[in-house]
Amino acid sequence: MKDIAEFVRDRRKALGMTQPELAEKAGTGLRFIRDLEQGKKTLRMDKVNQVLALFGFVLAPVSPEREA
Repeated sequence: MKDIAEFVRDRRKALGMTQPELAEKAGTGLRFIRDLEQGKKTLRMDKVNQVLALFGFVLAPVSPEREA
């Protein structure tokens, strides 16, 4: 299963976008995109959702049984 960092990086690259382009389109800073793609453990969920929304996704709760 992919983590969010890998998911965002793969989606961005599949669309041929650079990190600065993603930051601009998502309305976040470049530093945030870099932190997100590097798997920083503490990030603002609202900003993560801004990025994920560009790909048609949002953060949502998942039951532990579903992850197994």
